[in-house]
Amino acid sequence: MSKTLISAALTGIFALTTAGSAFATTTKMSLVGRIQSEYSHINIEGHSSQSLINDPTFFSSWGFRIFENLGNGFQAMAMIDFGFDTNGSAQGSREIFVGINNDAIGTLKIGRTHSPFADFAGGWTIDPLVYTTLQAAGSGGTMIASANGLGAGAYSAVNSVIRFTSAEFNGFSFAALLMPGDSEKLEANLGGVLGGHGGNIGETGGEDGEWDVQFAAKYVWDFHEHKFEVFGGYSRDNVSTAQKRITAVDLKTEEVGRIGGTWNYKNFKLQGQYDFISDAIGAATCSDAAALGSIGQVATRQCNSAMNAGGDGNIWYVGGQYKMGNATLVAQGGMTDAHGTSVFKRRAAKSYTIGGLYHLSKRTNLFGGYQRVNVINHNETVDRDRNTWTVGLRHLF
Repeated sequence: MSKTLISAALTGIFALTTAGSAFATTTKMSLVGRIQSEYSHINIEGHSSQSLINDPTFFSSWGFRIFENLGNGFQAMAMIDFGFDTNGSAQGSREIFVGINNDAIGTLKIGRTHSPFADFAGGWTIDPLVYTTLQAAGSGGTMIASANGLGAGAYSAVNSVIRFTSAEFNGFSFAALLMPGDSEKLEANLGGVLGGHGGNIGETGGEDGEWDVQFAAKYVWDFHEHKFEVFGGYSRDNVSTAQKRITAVDLKTEEVGRIGGTWNYKNFKLQGQYDFISDAIGAATCSDAAALGSIGQVATRQCNSAMNAGGDGNIWYVGGQYKMGNATLVAQGGMTDAHGTSVFKRRAAKSYTIGGLYHLSKRTNLFGGYQRVNVINHNETVDRDRNTWTVGLRHLF
């Protein structure tokens, strides 16, 4: 009897082990993350001056990336990502989604994801200093930084969406993001000015079944030692019922158009983009990471890329890079022009940045530099010009 039980037990263990091995060959889960800390000094003329050691752009995060082989070239995939800063504060979720990938077709994501304006066409992909205090978005004033995610604000992501990113076909690829209508609790928020629900970082939202949408496409080609990329995109953030009830500002559906490109030649790279914003809703907001401070921190927060609520405007950015061994030298700048409305006066911000990165390895690099922002704000009696110096270290794991 005992021999029978032992034999059965061994058979069961062998079966479980075999099943576990089969599972392991088709499903892979990896712990991923990144951590950064920088010493930065920010001086806003006439208002404040501060120095700190932290991760003010919330670059640091950790999470899980999961893949399962479904056969015929398809994979199931999922991502769970949480942010934090190096002072020990949790900063909430980043991307949380489930999806399906096929290398020959593309990737479908469902849940909370970044927008194509952030990680596909321009945005973070062409700013070498993104997620540092020298980034072009937000206080840098040369890239759109909407807190609602459709505008590609640093650290922000978009809730309640379906996103498809195509594979590359003869140099061409595209990405599309859709959010269902009647998502009024997800509309953008600027301290309550735009009627947003909950905290100061809202998302977006339409009404009456209208879907918010963002679409982007790009084309890449090589010519001898030159590599070119051109991209463009369109973003539509439908005004919600709650926002229409705001009598102080005449809010309408926001539309954003983008065009840009890059040129690489040996160790040189030039990059740039231009955004035109009409009837700003989300573009009148800014993520906390991009503004380097929450809405309540009036003395230090400065979102130079934000439009006037309900107004038009444009933002342009241009930059150059040069690689010297493990070092990359960076010079970039641009301008935000927020047109005036019946409620808000015209605002403008011009900036330039010089800095660099030094790669100690594929996963670890040093960065630093200086940024000057000149603000012309007719809504205030004192222009809040900004000077920023920083040096930092980051590691990916």
